[in-house]
Amino acid sequence: MADGAGRREEGKRFASFVVTGGIAAFANLGSRWLLSHVMDYPWAVTLAYLVGMTTAYLLARAFVFKPAGGRWQGEFARFAMVNAISFLVVLGVSVGLADWLLPAIGWHWHAEDVAHLVGVMSPIVLSYYAHKHFSFGSRAA
Repeated sequence: MADGAGRREEGKRFASFVVTGGIAAFANLGSRWLLSHVMDYPWAVTLAYLVGMTTAYLLARAFVFKPAGGRWQGEFARFAMVNAISFLVVLGVSVGLADWLLPAIGWHWHAEDVAHLVGVMSPIVLSYYAHKHFSFGSRAA
């Protein structure tokens, strides 16, 4: 994809990934907000991540990447593997900001919400390329 048309196509795909990921992020953030009313913050972040991940998979498969072929279960398993790694980043950033950095700088206004938003956004580039090449990448026979 070294030519201009290839770069434009890649840019459109990445933009679609960002939009569909944004929708999934809202599902993640909204469900975390609701779950935080009934459980501790780290557990709410964890369960909300599963809601967001499932939303992201369905949207990415429909609007961003062509299915890799084979059964959707294998594709979803690869998607989940990438997201397991991304989840560690999201959880670390979210909890680290909420419990350590934001209080240390005196930030108290919606600290958990801000921390979770930053955490959810943090692995976007890593996730795009991992999903492009691994989750939805063509499978060699």
